[in-house]
Amino acid sequence: MALSSMSTGVLVQASLDSIIAIGSLFGCAALLGVSLSGAYMILALLVFSMTFPGVLPREAAGKNLAFGILARWSAVVALLVFLGWATQTLSAFDERVIFYWALTTPVALYVAHRIVPGLLPRILAAEGLEKVCVIAGASSLGIGLSERIRAMPFLGMRFAGFFDDRHPERLVGLKDAHTLGRLSDLVQYVKSHGIDVIYITLPMASQPRILNLLDELKDTTASIYFVPDIFLFDLIQARVDSIGGIPVLAVCETPLFGINALIKRVSDIVLALSILVFISPLMLAIAIGVKRSSPGPALFKQRRYGLDGREIVVYKFRTMTTLEDGDVVRQATRGDKRITRFGAFLRRTSLDELPQFINVLQGRMSVVGPRPHAVAHNEMYRRLISGYMIRHKVKPGITGLAQVNGLRGETDTLEKMKARVEYDLSYLRNWSVWLDILIVLKTVFVVIRDQNAY
Repeated sequence: MALSSMSTGVLVQASLDSIIAIGSLFGCAALLGVSLSGAYMILALLVFSMTFPGVLPREAAGKNLAFGILARWSAVVALLVFLGWATQTLSAFDERVIFYWALTTPVALYVAHRIVPGLLPRILAAEGLEKVCVIAGASSLGIGLSERIRAMPFLGMRFAGFFDDRHPERLVGLKDAHTLGRLSDLVQYVKSHGIDVIYITLPMASQPRILNLLDELKDTTASIYFVPDIFLFDLIQARVDSIGGIPVLAVCETPLFGINALIKRVSDIVLALSILVFISPLMLAIAIGVKRSSPGPALFKQRRYGLDGREIVVYKFRTMTTLEDGDVVRQATRGDKRITRFGAFLRRTSLDELPQFINVLQGRMSVVGPRPHAVAHNEMYRRLISGYMIRHKVKPGITGLAQVNGLRGETDTLEKMKARVEYDLSYLRNWSVWLDILIVLKTVFVVIRDQNAY
């Protein structure tokens, strides 16, 4: 939906994290009797730039909401501390203020995200800022849109009902009370009831009716939006663009374009370099252990599909007595006799994946993304699972959304692989820097407690 139809609600939600974080900073300083010098004002500006726009509320359990807030806020604090250390400006701030601010802000953010979505619509309605909308076309798309509007009250939108030429008995899934009239009644209803927004969800095959309706609506002041029925497809990063003034609609696209691609690559390089410097002694010890445990090289190289389905070579510490990389590759299973005793330990703790940070530096992989599968497995599953190859619209990752949701290790059934692909596609639809940070933090806990890898 466009911002103009719900600007107040969206602006409040987008600003919420910044308002809470800056307000908490100023509140801690006031309670401790610390005057707000220029350094605090600069800090407030930095916080605003790092937290605006905030994350819109999603339907999530309290635990997931708390974990997400904590992950995002920890990343903000860590970056601010690093900037203060690099610029040698940490001494300009009172340690007590920073300490209490870092502790109280995530609590305040959690409380705000629990309260504001329910409170905001009432405030908007009381102040006369609520927008009233109707939908022309009671199709499955229109019904889905109405459900989204009702489920997202922070948008500041009140759904009045549908207009459709079909008899109510033919409108499956729609109650009669929501039918306000036929399409020919729409213009008069909009004028007499002060409707602010009209969404047209008629099928694209109904072009004459749509053009006629648009012509009649020119005599109103309502905002008009056409919602095409492209939602029959599985949309990945759908967005509107233009080529020389001609609008084009992306149905399946990578989330990593423009500045997003730069942010992702820079974060990959910084994280991979930092981790490699830190774990290099451990990697050396593991390499020696692999060589001593069984004959063969320390590293195992295997062809896998990378970005846009191009073949890449992925590194792992060898955990088996065999090096399979042909047209047929058998997945490791529990109790697999090919796995060495030391290799079993490496797989269980995911230490065998450490050389893939070198792949990240090479630009073949990312720290977070869909896990790469052997070429032989790709060729098999692309024929069995619809949309399987879409997961290659981003670089494969060392860890991913599927792995932190219980799909780490062997995928011994087609259903498990389908579930893994669904998580991979969900990652593409919802990618953000904060999602990457959340997955990295969750990976640590998964590796510690999970026993699915072998």
